Amino acid sequence: MLSILRNRQVFVFVLIVLLGGAIPQVYAALPLSDSQGEPLPSLAPMLKKVNPAVVNIATYSTLQYKQNPLLNDPFFRHYFNIPDSYQQQQPRKQQQAAGSGVIVDAKKGVVLTNYHVIKDAEEVMVSLVDGRTFKAEIQGKDPGLDVAVLKIEPDDLTDIPLANSSELEVGDFVVAIGNPFGLGQTVTTGVVSALGRSGLGIEGYENFIQTDASINPGNSGGALVNLRGELVGINTAIIAPAGGNVGIGFAIPINMAESSLAQILENGEVRRGQIGVGIQDITPDLREAFKLGKGEHGVLVTNVLDDSPAAKAGIQSGDVIIEVAGEKTMSTGQLRSQLGMVPVGDKVKLTVVRNGKKKTVTTTVGSPDDMLATSTDLHPLLEGAKFEENAEQSAIEVLSLAPNSVAAYSGLRPGDLITSVNRIRVSNLRDFKKALDRNESSILLHVNRGGGSFYLVIR
Repeated sequence: MLSILRNRQVFVFVLIVLLGGAIPQVYAALPLSDSQGEPLPSLAPMLKKVNPAVVNIATYSTLQYKQNPLLNDPFFRHYFNIPDSYQQQQPRKQQQAAGSGVIVDAKKGVVLTNYHVIKDAEEVMVSLVDGRTFKAEIQGKDPGLDVAVLKIEPDDLTDIPLANSSELEVGDFVVAIGNPFGLGQTVTTGVVSALGRSGLGIEGYENFIQTDASINPGNSGGALVNLRGELVGINTAIIAPAGGNVGIGFAIPINMAESSLAQILENGEVRRGQIGVGIQDITPDLREAFKLGKGEHGVLVTNVLDDSPAAKAGIQSGDVIIEVAGEKTMSTGQLRSQLGMVPVGDKVKLTVVRNGKKKTVTTTVGSPDDMLATSTDLHPLLEGAKFEENAEQSAIEVLSLAPNSVAAYSGLRPGDLITSVNRIRVSNLRDFKKALDRNESSILLHVNRGGGSFYLVIR
């Protein structure tokens, strides 16, 4: 019996060591023991404080049935012997989706969740772990980040304190809490598997925390917390070849979600700024050509728009941006997300490598409308269209087309990539404008759309 107890003591000691440097503080607050009085580490005390702040979300929409007008005709009903008591199916409300959310402000009843959880919902109901249910009001949405803000009655609620997600490191222990498959509140544990994940095509702004804590359908919008019970991320997506969890889940860092939250609560919407540069990821050959140091990562500036905030700050084509506001920049997706967190009009410090030397510049984040080329800048035949540079595709992207405008009837569509104008290759707005100036009566465009390409003539 003594040897068994000793083995248990060794097991507990090894487990504590494996849990890392943050455990002594947490473990000291967990005086739990087994039937023999041996201490056991547990997350239960922390979860008792956190669980009431994680909610289940159900959304409802009206199901419409196609009505046959002939059934309302008394002659038709008489001819086919349809009784007068017969009634066509009427629209009815049905549950559309189920997900999770997190109470981030108990005094005001503010709930943070994913945009895709409440998308197209006519009614949103929020259920607490204590059995209470509230009807929620949608305060605002940020589809680009996949975040939505709800408000419920602030009646004896519990919230989760927010952590600084930029302090997360690979290997940190995390806990995912949500409502998988509609089963009810469920807790899973794991570690931070990777940081700064982007290029997944899930959202417009990607800088995900990757974790192996089990995240399944229904966990969307739920909490990812550290061992101190602080919110580090909003669970959002999984890679699921077989439809279930395979240990690769993604969460939006709370610093990014908090930026959207603040703008939504203040303005009802999110406006992301730009600095006016074309960018591309660094390849091994570019790393050597632009003299990046060992272990140094960054994003290459391919061009700078005239009169843009970047131009005014002295940023040059060929600069490599390695940090934004002191945080390392690993990819173009991460850079867009980092700049997208800065409110329009605020200043931000960038660290760049120029000719092998580091340099710090401060630039203002401008309105995206100031960085777009519109019909007044370009050509009468493109009136009503907005364009922006797509450095990754080395093309000009059609951003939007105003309804009933000249451009709306041109054959172009939002998302089209224009690679040449009047048989001249274009990859930036400056060349785009010069090529358009060659012919006032017609435009010949080479367009990429959905993986295919074609020529389009606009007269």
